[in-house]
Amino acid sequence: MKHKLIKYLKEALLFILLMTIFANVLSIYRSGSLNKAPVELKEIITIDNSVYEIPTNEPILLHFWATWCPTCKAEAQNIERISKSFNVLTIALKSGSDEEMREYLRSRDLTFKVLNDSDGQITQRYGVSIFPTTIIYDKDGNEAFSEVGYTTTIGLWLRMWIAGL
Repeated sequence: MKHKLIKYLKEALLFILLMTIFANVLSIYRSGSLNKAPVELKEIITIDNSVYEIPTNEPILLHFWATWCPTCKAEAQNIERISKSFNVLTIALKSGSDEEMREYLRSRDLTFKVLNDSDGQITQRYGVSIFPTTIIYDKDGNEAFSEVGYTTTIGLWLRMWIAGL
């Protein structure tokens, strides 16, 4: 019995390792179509009508998501946690009016900054076609990392820390 349990545990760990490798390779492949130019946004109006200036000399995380995206819903708390320690701007694609989005955030206890990309122009400018997509810019405004798909809080935190070096 003990040997079977160890065998199944080894197989489960191997499966998790292979899936992690596959997910990262897939993310790298999908990231190839993203706009690699320096961050283009400078000053935006968020859904709460406040002005947000993109910081200079500090890393920033741009997170593209949508209220209709199941993976985005699963990742939202990771983005919320990272937004407490780092500069984060989220860009929501075709997710309703500002009021509908404010209600969506309230109902899920989310407080991160949101730009409503109701017509998809910003999302298109960055080359984003799969959700969620996260682009991290370093302190000089250049892309440091990009991730297409789900990302953990610790993965985001480490990337943001490295981007700030």
